[in-house]
Amino acid sequence: MAIQVTVDVVLVSRDRRAGQVLLVERGHEPFKGSWALPGGFLNEGEELEAGARRELQEETGLSGMMLTQLGAWGKPGRDPRGHTVSIVYWGEVDVTKSVPKAGDDAAKARFWPLTGLPPLAFDHEEILEEARALMDSE
Repeated sequence: MAIQVTVDVVLVSRDRRAGQVLLVERGHEPFKGSWALPGGFLNEGEELEAGARRELQEETGLSGMMLTQLGAWGKPGRDPRGHTVSIVYWGEVDVTKSVPKAGDDAAKARFWPLTGLPPLAFDHEEILEEARALMDSE
């Protein structure tokens, strides 16, 4: 089986003291009912950032913010559907002006406090640890 590429988005509140991150509740397996970063499979011929923006808009209704590539995660076994490499993007928004609305394969979408996250699907806790390190270094 070929390696597949996914794109995920870490979208956090601009007010670092509030420390919130956007998560979606997965509406389908794997990890149905678990919370995860918005994201999904890259379409054939699609640019990485365009795929990240598409997935963010489809799953949360949010768009228009600046996104920066945070890194890549690709440890075998991170996705039970097969070997996937995820290119992760980072962005900041004003949560008082950004109201997510779940769509596509997301059952729910909401901002969560970084200090009170639910258990996360895939390796998204590891990804958020990297994002926290970035926030702390700025």
